[in-house]
Amino acid sequence: MSKEEIEFHKIGESIQEATKGKLFGKACYSIGKKAFVCFHEDAMVFKLPFITHSEALELQGSHLFDPSKKGRPMKEWVQVSYEHKTSWSQFAKSAARYISDLQKN
Repeated sequence: MSKEEIEFHKIGESIQEATKGKLFGKACYSIGKKAFVCFHEDAMVFKLPFITHSEALELQGSHLFDPSKKGRPMKEWVQVSYEHKTSWSQFAKSAARYISDLQKN
């Protein structure tokens, strides 16, 4: 397992309600049945609310997640490279809160 993937799992496992699973065949963590983070191309991918979404996209090299590579990115999901691993935990917590709030409504 790569250092990037180890960090991904360390963060995912630190979120209390999170369970390990798969999203598009990639490792992910979910709350309930909704994924909030996944691991792709040595980067962590987050489903984020608007303000945090904008912050993540401002990081150099970050971009909308396009798992199909066909120019159809998932608008709420941002892929953040390992270069910004110090922000991964913050974004994961924001993504987990976002998913929890969506499930309450």
